Amino acid sequence: MDQQVTDGRLRRGDQTRRVVLGRAVDVASVDGLDGLSIGRLAGELDISKSGLIAHFGTKEELQLATIRAARAIFVTTVIQPALAHPPGNERLRTLLEGWLAYSSDRRFPGGCFFARASHEYAARPGAVRDALAQVDEEWVRLIAETVAQAQEAGEIEPSVDPAQLAFDLTAFLDAANLRSLLGDDSVYERAYRSMRDRLESVALS
Repeated sequence: MDQQVTDGRLRRGDQTRRVVLGRAVDVASVDGLDGLSIGRLAGELDISKSGLIAHFGTKEELQLATIRAARAIFVTTVIQPALAHPPGNERLRTLLEGWLAYSSDRRFPGGCFFARASHEYAARPGAVRDALAQVDEEWVRLIAETVAQAQEAGEIEPSVDPAQLAFDLTAFLDAANLRSLLGDDSVYERAYRSMRDRLESVALS
Protein backbone atom coordinates (compact mmCIF):
# COMPACT_ATOMS: atom_id res chain seq x y z
CA MET A 1 0.00 0.00 0.00
CA ASP A 2 2.76 2.42 0.93
CA GLN A 3 4.44 1.85 -2.43
CA GLN A 4 1.14 2.42 -4.22
CA VAL A 5 0.62 5.67 -2.34
CA THR A 6 4.14 6.82 -3.17
CA ASP A 7 3.72 5.92 -6.84
CA GLY A 8 0.41 7.76 -6.98
CA ARG A 9 1.95 10.88 -5.49
CA LEU A 10 4.82 10.75 -7.95
CA ARG A 11 2.43 10.43 -10.88
CA ARG A 12 0.36 13.36 -9.63
CA GLY A 13 3.50 15.37 -9.09
CA ASP A 14 4.71 14.65 -12.64
CA GLN A 15 1.33 15.57 -14.05
CA THR A 16 1.28 18.84 -12.12
CA ARG A 17 4.77 19.66 -13.35
CA ARG A 18 3.78 18.97 -16.97
CA VAL A 19 0.70 21.18 -16.67
CA VAL A 20 2.68 24.01 -15.11
CA LEU A 21 5.46 23.88 -17.70
CA GLY A 22 2.93 23.65 -20.53
CA ARG A 23 1.48 26.94 -19.39
CA ALA A 24 4.87 28.43 -18.56
CA VAL A 25 6.30 28.00 -22.08
CA ASP A 26 3.27 29.75 -23.58
CA VAL A 27 3.44 32.62 -21.10
CA ALA A 28 7.18 33.09 -21.56
CA SER A 29 6.92 33.11 -25.35
CA VAL A 30 4.70 36.21 -25.09
CA ASP A 31 5.65 37.96 -21.85
CA GLY A 32 9.23 36.72 -21.54
CA LEU A 33 10.87 34.63 -18.87
CA ASP A 34 10.59 37.56 -16.50
CA GLY A 35 6.84 37.32 -16.96
CA LEU A 36 6.88 33.98 -15.16
CA SER A 37 6.22 33.82 -11.45
CA ILE A 38 5.14 31.15 -9.01
CA GLY A 39 2.20 33.33 -7.97
CA ARG A 40 0.99 33.99 -11.51
CA LEU A 41 1.07 30.33 -12.55
CA ALA A 42 -0.53 29.22 -9.29
CA GLY A 43 -3.39 31.65 -9.83
CA GLU A 44 -3.92 30.81 -13.51
CA LEU A 45 -3.81 27.06 -12.93
CA ASP A 46 -5.58 27.04 -9.55
CA ILE A 47 -2.64 25.33 -7.86
CA SER A 48 -1.30 26.26 -4.44
CA LYS A 49 1.82 28.41 -4.36
CA SER A 50 3.36 26.09 -1.82
CA GLY A 51 2.83 23.19 -4.21
CA LEU A 52 4.60 25.02 -7.03
CA ILE A 53 7.44 26.06 -4.74
CA ALA A 54 7.88 22.39 -3.84
CA HIS A 55 8.28 21.59 -7.55
CA PHE A 56 10.47 24.48 -8.66
CA GLY A 57 11.84 26.24 -5.58
CA THR A 58 12.85 29.58 -7.04
CA LYS A 59 11.89 31.71 -10.02
CA GLU A 60 15.22 30.94 -11.69
CA GLU A 61 14.64 27.21 -11.30
CA LEU A 62 11.20 27.69 -12.87
CA GLN A 63 12.77 29.62 -15.75
CA LEU A 64 15.39 26.93 -16.36
CA ALA A 65 12.77 24.19 -16.26
CA THR A 66 10.70 26.19 -18.75
CA ILE A 67 13.67 26.44 -21.12
CA ARG A 68 14.17 22.67 -20.91
CA ALA A 69 10.48 22.09 -21.61
CA ALA A 70 10.55 24.43 -24.62
CA ARG A 71 13.67 22.69 -25.93
CA ALA A 72 11.92 19.31 -25.71
CA ILE A 73 8.97 20.68 -27.69
CA PHE A 74 11.33 22.15 -30.30
CA VAL A 75 13.17 18.84 -30.68
CA THR A 76 9.92 16.93 -31.15
CA THR A 77 8.42 19.51 -33.52
CA VAL A 78 11.39 20.47 -35.69
CA ILE A 79 14.39 18.21 -35.25
CA GLN A 80 13.04 14.69 -34.96
CA PRO A 81 11.01 14.83 -38.20
CA ALA A 82 14.09 16.05 -40.07
CA LEU A 83 16.31 13.32 -38.65
CA ALA A 84 13.97 10.76 -40.19
CA HIS A 85 15.43 11.80 -43.57
CA PRO A 86 18.86 10.62 -44.73
CA PRO A 87 21.79 13.01 -44.25
CA GLY A 88 22.02 15.62 -46.99
CA ASN A 89 20.03 18.40 -48.59
CA GLU A 90 16.68 16.76 -47.90
CA ARG A 91 17.37 16.72 -44.17
CA LEU A 92 18.66 20.30 -44.31
CA ARG A 93 15.55 21.56 -46.12
CA THR A 94 13.29 19.69 -43.71
CA LEU A 95 15.01 21.31 -40.73
CA LEU A 96 14.65 24.79 -42.19
CA GLU A 97 11.07 24.35 -43.39
CA GLY A 98 10.16 22.73 -40.07
CA TRP A 99 11.47 25.78 -38.25
CA LEU A 100 9.42 28.11 -40.45
CA ALA A 101 6.31 26.04 -39.74
CA TYR A 102 7.07 25.97 -36.01
CA SER A 103 7.24 29.77 -35.97
CA SER A 104 4.39 30.54 -38.37
CA ASP A 105 1.98 27.95 -36.90
CA ARG A 106 2.57 29.53 -33.48
CA ARG A 107 3.55 26.34 -31.67
CA PHE A 108 4.28 28.96 -29.03
CA PRO A 109 1.87 31.92 -29.04
CA GLY A 110 4.72 34.41 -29.14
CA GLY A 111 6.48 32.84 -32.11
CA CYS A 112 9.85 31.22 -31.49
CA PHE A 113 10.24 30.76 -27.74
CA PHE A 114 14.02 30.99 -27.92
CA ALA A 115 14.07 34.16 -30.00
CA ARG A 116 11.90 35.89 -27.39
CA ALA A 117 13.85 34.63 -24.42
CA SER A 118 17.27 35.21 -25.99
CA HIS A 119 16.53 38.85 -26.80
CA GLU A 120 15.46 39.26 -23.18
CA TYR A 121 18.51 37.65 -21.58
CA ALA A 122 21.34 38.09 -24.11
CA ALA A 123 23.02 40.86 -22.10
CA ARG A 124 22.29 39.39 -18.66
CA PRO A 125 24.98 36.92 -17.54
CA GLY A 126 23.84 33.97 -15.48
CA ALA A 127 22.39 30.49 -15.58
CA VAL A 128 19.36 31.46 -17.68
CA ARG A 129 21.46 33.16 -20.35
CA ASP A 130 23.86 30.19 -20.38
CA ALA A 131 20.98 27.75 -20.91
CA LEU A 132 19.62 29.81 -23.79
CA ALA A 133 23.08 30.16 -25.35
CA GLN A 134 23.51 26.41 -25.21
CA VAL A 135 20.24 25.78 -27.05
CA ASP A 136 21.18 28.33 -29.71
CA GLU A 137 24.64 26.80 -30.13
CA GLU A 138 23.13 23.33 -30.48
CA TRP A 139 20.73 24.53 -33.18
CA VAL A 140 23.30 26.39 -35.26
CA ARG A 141 25.77 23.52 -34.90
CA LEU A 142 23.13 21.06 -36.09
CA ILE A 143 22.55 23.15 -39.22
CA ALA A 144 26.31 23.35 -39.86
CA GLU A 145 26.72 19.60 -39.35
CA THR A 146 23.85 18.92 -41.74
CA VAL A 147 25.49 21.16 -44.33
CA ALA A 148 28.74 19.21 -43.89
CA GLN A 149 26.86 15.95 -44.37
CA ALA A 150 25.35 17.30 -47.58
CA GLN A 151 28.89 18.12 -48.74
CA GLU A 152 29.98 14.56 -47.96
CA ALA A 153 27.00 13.33 -49.99
CA GLY A 154 28.17 15.42 -52.96
CA GLU A 155 25.18 17.75 -52.83
CA ILE A 156 26.84 21.01 -51.69
CA GLU A 157 30.07 22.51 -52.98
CA PRO A 158 33.05 21.40 -50.88
CA SER A 159 34.42 24.96 -50.77
CA VAL A 160 31.43 26.18 -48.73
CA ASP A 161 32.08 26.96 -45.05
CA PRO A 162 29.32 25.05 -43.16
CA ALA A 163 29.41 27.48 -40.23
CA GLN A 164 28.97 30.49 -42.51
CA LEU A 165 26.11 28.89 -44.41
CA ALA A 166 24.44 27.94 -41.13
CA PHE A 167 24.76 31.56 -39.98
CA ASP A 168 23.18 32.84 -43.20
CA LEU A 169 20.29 30.38 -43.10
CA THR A 170 19.41 30.93 -39.44
CA ALA A 171 19.52 34.69 -40.00
CA PHE A 172 16.70 34.33 -42.53
CA LEU A 173 14.70 32.35 -39.97
CA ASP A 174 15.24 34.87 -37.18
CA ALA A 175 14.28 37.79 -39.41
CA ALA A 176 11.05 36.08 -40.47
CA ASN A 177 10.05 35.31 -36.89
CA LEU A 178 10.63 38.88 -35.68
CA ARG A 179 8.86 40.60 -38.56
CA SER A 180 5.91 38.21 -38.40
CA LEU A 181 5.33 39.35 -34.81
CA LEU A 182 5.18 42.89 -36.12
CA GLY A 183 2.30 41.88 -38.36
CA ASP A 184 3.86 40.89 -41.68
CA ASP A 185 3.04 37.25 -42.42
CA SER A 186 4.52 37.51 -45.92
CA VAL A 187 7.99 37.30 -44.39
CA TYR A 188 7.77 33.52 -44.14
CA GLU A 189 7.50 33.19 -47.89
CA ARG A 190 10.34 35.67 -48.30
CA ALA A 191 12.49 33.68 -45.90
CA TYR A 192 11.68 30.48 -47.74
CA ARG A 193 12.70 32.01 -51.08
CA SER A 194 15.88 33.43 -49.57
CA MET A 195 16.87 30.05 -48.17
CA ARG A 196 16.02 28.28 -51.41
CA ASP A 197 18.11 30.72 -53.44
CA ARG A 198 21.02 30.48 -51.00
CA LEU A 199 21.01 26.68 -51.12
CA GLU A 200 20.69 26.63 -54.91
CA SER A 201 23.72 28.91 -55.15
CA VAL A 202 25.92 26.32 -53.42
CA ALA A 203 24.31 23.14 -54.73
CA LEU A 204 26.17 20.72 -56.97
CA SER A 205 24.11 19.83 -60.01
